[in-house]
Amino acid sequence: MGSTFSHYFSSYHQSHHQAKEPERMKKFSNMKYVPLMLFQLILMALFFVFVRYGGEKHHDIRGFEGTHVMIFVGFGFLMTFLKKYAYSALGFNWFLAAIVIQWAFLCQNFYHMQDMKIYATKETILEADIMAATVLITFGALLGLASDLQLLFIAVVEVAVACANFYLVGDIFKAADVGGSIGIHAFGAYFGLGASWALKPHHKKTTTNPPPSTSPTVDLSGPTYVSDVTAMIGSLFLWIYWPSFNSALTTTNSEYQRAVINTYLSLASATVTTFVMSSLVSHNRGKLDMVHIQNSTLAGGVAVGSVCNMHIMAGGAIAIGIGAGVLSVLGYRYLTPRLTKLGVRDTCGVHNLHGMPGIYSGLLSIAFAAIATKEEYGEDLSAVFGAMGGEEGTGRPAMTQALNQLYATLVTIVISVVAGAVTGLFAKLPCFSPLKDKEHYDDDVNWELPE
Repeated sequence: MGSTFSHYFSSYHQSHHQAKEPERMKKFSNMKYVPLMLFQLILMALFFVFVRYGGEKHHDIRGFEGTHVMIFVGFGFLMTFLKKYAYSALGFNWFLAAIVIQWAFLCQNFYHMQDMKIYATKETILEADIMAATVLITFGALLGLASDLQLLFIAVVEVAVACANFYLVGDIFKAADVGGSIGIHAFGAYFGLGASWALKPHHKKTTTNPPPSTSPTVDLSGPTYVSDVTAMIGSLFLWIYWPSFNSALTTTNSEYQRAVINTYLSLASATVTTFVMSSLVSHNRGKLDMVHIQNSTLAGGVAVGSVCNMHIMAGGAIAIGIGAGVLSVLGYRYLTPRLTKLGVRDTCGVHNLHGMPGIYSGLLSIAFAAIATKEEYGEDLSAVFGAMGGEEGTGRPAMTQALNQLYATLVTIVISVVAGAVTGLFAKLPCFSPLKDKEHYDDDVNWELPE
């Protein structure tokens, strides 16, 4: 009798506990963004203490509006290609960018404070917008694989590290990287890949086979016809405004014009090359793969970014775009599957759009820095290569500048991969609600969906 009562009590207690557990989890879910609100209030306090208006300085800077469209429309819609993840692609893109812009504004400008004050101008806001692209590139690698809390944690850490790296690239190495191909694109891609490797599941081997499922499963990791069309909206917005992004931080009119022209031509040639290469190597030879068309067409903008304000010649810009198109398509076709087998998942293929083209741009910057001369650039030499300016004999020699371009590229890759992996390991903690395998690529985890 005693054992029977004990068994009944134990069963009742267990079922009662299990019934209460979802309610507790629901209460926790309702409170999960409260720490973010606290972080927002801390940012508000920091802005009150440290930030002042910068007056008329930089009020007429170019490229802010176009870059803003890229961040919130371009990146957002580009990531809507998954079957059931459009809400998260657009919503989290908006969410992350909004918090990152504020945090990046502070992190970037803490390195350049005047009398313990940060002076807000259109340029400093633009730089924060550009830094948001770093996080959104990382988001592309982890799309559908990381929970909302993991993404927020990764974003906050990444901004601090990326701004430190950006300071190294621009202020310590004094590397030319006006379009951010090294400090923004390559960093964001390899930080994301490092985090993806750290977040990969480690399934325990079992000796017994699981019972077969009676309900049909739907693979949510791919696109539909309609979702691919909406993703093309993002691609087109990014393509149209990329010249604004690359030229935004130029300082002279001639430098600005070179950046716009070179970016435009590189994008155009990369697009033509992408269509040709896609037809050559896609699984159904002769047909076009929409993954290539959505992404590799943009690789020319990344590849020319670090050198777009240099004297690369119009034909050189076209050649760079051709190389970027070939590199990106081959990466999607052959390299991405191999990375997946190694446990490095890359949902949007950021390695092929941002990572490899970013390194390609860094290598190009080494070559063009090595051959830069005062005779060729004139007064623009100090605008393009800040450390090479000054009076005759006082500036940095061309080969020294080329070496610093190399150092900036290598250091960026190392810091981004290591920091991404470490951040990803911390993001696996239970407090950040890691997704279960069955929850990947599914909006139902975080959104109220229409019936």
